[in-house]
Amino acid sequence: MKRTLALGGMAAGLLATAVVASPAANAGNDVAADSLAKTNLAAQQVAAFWYGENAANLINATPYGVETKVVAKHISKGGPSADSKPGVVPAIGDEKKSAAKSKNVNLPKTSGKVFFLGADGKPHWCTGSSVQSAYHNVVATAGHCVYDTESNKATLDKWVFIPGYYQGKTPWGIYVGKTAYTHYDYDVYEDGDRDYAFVTVYNGVKVDRAHLSGAHSDAGKDFGTFETYWDAKKKVKQLQDAKASGASDLKITPVVDWAHKVVLGTPGSKKVAASVAQLAVDPATINTARTTLENHAKSHTNGASTFSDNTWGSEVKEVTSGPFAAGWNTNDAKTQTVFSWVGQGGKKYQATFWGNFDTDYQVTGKVLWIGLSDAGRLGDNVGGQGLAYNQKIGQPVFVFGYPSGVHPDGNNAFTGHTLKWTYGKTFAAQAPAIKAEELQGVKSSFTGEGALGSSWLLKYNNGRRLGYLNGVTIGVSDTDGNDRYDTSVSPYFDGETYGVYKAAATKWSGKIV
Repeated sequence: MKRTLALGGMAAGLLATAVVASPAANAGNDVAADSLAKTNLAAQQVAAFWYGENAANLINATPYGVETKVVAKHISKGGPSADSKPGVVPAIGDEKKSAAKSKNVNLPKTSGKVFFLGADGKPHWCTGSSVQSAYHNVVATAGHCVYDTESNKATLDKWVFIPGYYQGKTPWGIYVGKTAYTHYDYDVYEDGDRDYAFVTVYNGVKVDRAHLSGAHSDAGKDFGTFETYWDAKKKVKQLQDAKASGASDLKITPVVDWAHKVVLGTPGSKKVAASVAQLAVDPATINTARTTLENHAKSHTNGASTFSDNTWGSEVKEVTSGPFAAGWNTNDAKTQTVFSWVGQGGKKYQATFWGNFDTDYQVTGKVLWIGLSDAGRLGDNVGGQGLAYNQKIGQPVFVFGYPSGVHPDGNNAFTGHTLKWTYGKTFAAQAPAIKAEELQGVKSSFTGEGALGSSWLLKYNNGRRLGYLNGVTIGVSDTDGNDRYDTSVSPYFDGETYGVYKAAATKWSGKIV
């Protein structure tokens, strides 16, 4: 996987004054960065993809199940250790310490769902959280909720963050990811001790108008006609993969290629009723064609017949009752389909004509045109948690996330629809199967998939709904073997974590509309 290193220093202003202690000076050298949506146009297309079809992709998304279940163990000796002095970055709006306290557990507005396309090409989600930054534009989540560890295709596609998401509703808008920052060891080696990511996002967007083209037409919007069915399938896949087209309800319909008469039995051909103009094909030969049709019909006074070139023919029947008028049914060659005449003995005859034409394939569907308006910066709308690193193990934390999925015994305790919380003291843990020797754990009944990326908040203030991000859930474990998940695990946030955070926190992203 191709990666670029982000080596930025600390920006002046808020962050420069917010840091209590700086980590090792070389932390920036361990940062890897990847673009998610490189341009404003690309970001608009990503937002339209999730808003389209009445937010169908959001509603139908499923929790991400990659690397969720881990075999973790509580260790009493060793474990995570600080690599420099402890430090914190205050939350947005909490740069000046507040003494306010509350007994209630008020859920933070900063939490939400991260949506993306998985390695299977289907929509999935994790949990994410807004965090403090110079431009109020950073989201924290698990590393494997950003990087595609299944197919190794670098970042996951169509990445967005939606704070407060609930069943298709986006109360503060959709925030499209711009650049993902993670630790080089996770980016390259998938080191579980570094399974975290900080993502810069564009300003949020909301829908202010939408128009569905082709929705009220049986034919739908025409995306083109193709010689072969496989060419049409290729076009459908192109539209589906592009996403930005806004195309949906795509259908492939066989249609007659009136410009190409072919011999009966030709693969991909069809025998259909036809007019003089259609059988002539070339407008310049209509009069000659009309005469040929008349002579052919008169030479076959009953039943079906096929012309000598096997591309067209007639059906002749005797008329014994009802109205009768000799000649063509209309004066327009485009609609001249029936020819009548009086034969020998005064018998009346009527001929209809058919042609054998090549078949093409038409692609039709609907197109959603979405108008987006700017919703402002993420941190301005929902706030942002602070960051704590090099903290002592054993402190109490609140964990906020959207747990979903079943326990090993099949019990489905959480739906993933609403934000949940758990509380406990951290302890040292390991999970060698995911190359994680220095983790922190907390007792928690959260089931895995949707809880990936959940925020671990140290010193959470219930009144202000703010605290210090000190971990993100990367897996859950059943440590006592009773078929119920009882532990969530997170990387230990140290000075190198701060270095990755700093690389994201000083980057401007801007708006897309």
